[in-house]
Amino acid sequence: MAKIKKNLDLLVNKGIITRQQLDKAKEESVKSGLTLEKTLENMRVISEVEIAKALAEAMGIPFIDLDNYLIDPEVIKLIPEAIAKKFKVAPLFQVGDSLTVAMVNPQDVLAIDEVRMVSKIGAIDQVLATPDMIQRVIDRYYAAMGNVEEIVGGLEKDKTEDKFRAEKNLEVIADDPPVIKLVSLLIIQAVKDRASDIHIEPSEQRLLVRYRIDGILQEVNSLPKKLQGAVISRIKVLAKLDIAESRKPQDGRICLRLENRDLDIRVSTFPTMHGENVVMRLLDKSSVLLGLRQLGFSEEQYSVFEKFIRRPNGIIMVTGPTGSGKTTTLYAALSSINSTEKNIITLEDPVEYELPLIRQTAVNPKAGITFANGLRSILRQDPDIIMVGEVRDKETADMAIQASLTGHLVFSTLHTNDAPSALTRLIDMGVEPFLISSSVIGILAQRLVRVICDNCKERYKPVAGVLKDLGLVGDKEFYRGRGCNRCRDTGFMGRIGIFELLIINEEIRKMVDAKKSADEIEKKGIELGMKTLRQDGLDKAARGITTLDEVLKVTNEAG
Repeated sequence: MAKIKKNLDLLVNKGIITRQQLDKAKEESVKSGLTLEKTLENMRVISEVEIAKALAEAMGIPFIDLDNYLIDPEVIKLIPEAIAKKFKVAPLFQVGDSLTVAMVNPQDVLAIDEVRMVSKIGAIDQVLATPDMIQRVIDRYYAAMGNVEEIVGGLEKDKTEDKFRAEKNLEVIADDPPVIKLVSLLIIQAVKDRASDIHIEPSEQRLLVRYRIDGILQEVNSLPKKLQGAVISRIKVLAKLDIAESRKPQDGRICLRLENRDLDIRVSTFPTMHGENVVMRLLDKSSVLLGLRQLGFSEEQYSVFEKFIRRPNGIIMVTGPTGSGKTTTLYAALSSINSTEKNIITLEDPVEYELPLIRQTAVNPKAGITFANGLRSILRQDPDIIMVGEVRDKETADMAIQASLTGHLVFSTLHTNDAPSALTRLIDMGVEPFLISSSVIGILAQRLVRVICDNCKERYKPVAGVLKDLGLVGDKEFYRGRGCNRCRDTGFMGRIGIFELLIINEEIRKMVDAKKSADEIEKKGIELGMKTLRQDGLDKAARGITTLDEVLKVTNEAG
């Protein structure tokens, strides 16, 4: 405690509080029996959070806001509830032989030794949090230990339906510790399972929970209907949505931390006949963005695309449906050419990940920032490279072309099935063919295919029908996943891109000027060495990266 008082003296030296205020607080602390920090807070000299942040800075350790932190139940089990309450500590995450623990007094050697002993973990890293924050963690997590099934069982035994029916305040229902724990577990499990989306779907009898993993929706839980209001209210509270409004769609955002990682969760609610449907898109803000070489390009495709993105001007289009990885490819390209010598500006809907040195802006129609208007303003910001999230209309296309013709390199996307169709789509928008042929330098079409799980990969001979559908002949062996615990019995773990890269050379330009069809342009592109999406997929199947069925499914969808 002497060390805490010494650190509070540092607050005086920093000018955060005065010496008179501290001395008075010491007197009041002796009289009331309260801690010095609590006395300062009661005197309204400084808030508890401000004290904690200042103390953390003085001690040279991080301050953690636990109210926006998710903790894995397995980590909570490392420290018994009695020890957590006695020493005011909360385990946050474990990395190898190191456990990070939030403490009220990180200089309490006895507490650290006790945590080390009960957790049986050698290295204890301390961070500082307020007493109230740690108490809330203890109340919420230790009050409802266990998995989803155990928590749901406890809620049902607790006559949750009657309790929620009697409780008219939805915020009180949403703040019920078991409900908080249940929603936290659903999010934690989604992150563990590498899910990109969580779907909370009400039906007549149940509340279905599905995760989108590697692009495929999988059912993970079926909750009792009586928990629907509580679960959805909790999510809406986290996303700062109007929990009393259930008849209109709403969009919100949740910012959380899990195992020292920042999670940005986009929340969308939509009314249905059985209640509000909720979809949560999970974005790991601290994840490392992929480099171009990790996307799945062949050596030839990589060499050509890498030269494209280093051109001084022109338009590079990336095409494909929603969820085909276009944004990831664009971010990888921008990261590859990013430097202090270049001014790179983006206009996105929305901004998914923050890129260093790059000025990123989200479209905001209410503020008058559309793709077209925003691009017009960006051109007055002296950019070298521009990324426009999507070309949706002629006005945006014209602005992008103008930018490229005046010496800028422009990246953008289109929703077309293949690379040649992007050229005809621009013509259909009303863009003059000669402007397209003189500005577009390359088009990359892409899809995502699932990668075979290395843990259960096996050779097999596909049936003749599949080989015939893919235009293959002969008796060949390929690979597939049997399914195991690691891949949730799917046979797949992760995804990779398949690509179709069309180089706009003189012959293709003449075809665009002559308004040739996409089929004719594709035929010429293949003659000039373009590998189609299916051909690239078959190459990856032959190398044991993905399966023939996966290639067939994805390329059939590509038309």
